[in-house]
Amino acid sequence: MGFLSTMNIIGSGITAQHLRLDVISENITNINTTRTGEGGPYRRKVVVFQAQEGDERNNFRMAMAQAQFNRRGIVSNAGYDAVGGVRVVNIAEDQSDFKLKYDPTDPDANEEGYVELPNVDLVKEITDAMAASQAYSANVTAFNVLKSVVSSGLEIGR
Repeated sequence: MGFLSTMNIIGSGITAQHLRLDVISENITNINTTRTGEGGPYRRKVVVFQAQEGDERNNFRMAMAQAQFNRRGIVSNAGYDAVGGVRVVNIAEDQSDFKLKYDPTDPDANEEGYVELPNVDLVKEITDAMAASQAYSANVTAFNVLKSVVSSGLEIGR
């Protein structure tokens, strides 16, 4: 796995966490939205991630075999284009129950006087935002480390 593959993996993490932060922002923005185009209150959205699997089990063994082939002058690329990382497979709606508030004067109140409020919990959203921010920062740190390693490698070539 070359440094370009590593950049792709890190980039997929940065992109996924950026989208996660966007969805969390949308949830917080709509925390009091009781009426949507589909009818009813806003329903919280969550991002669903899936691992992109490269050659995960034998990476070291395969890299050593590749290095040995290259020393013998044999160029083989068997399985080395596979890149890992993460991708977003869905932005799903949280199916948990809506909150109810008694307010018979609200225009969105039902016959009993209850208004359905979005199923968005501010504490949960802030916690998710903090986790996404930390993951984003970790990916940026990994990118900076990779940049430093590549720069050092280029210095050796001088």
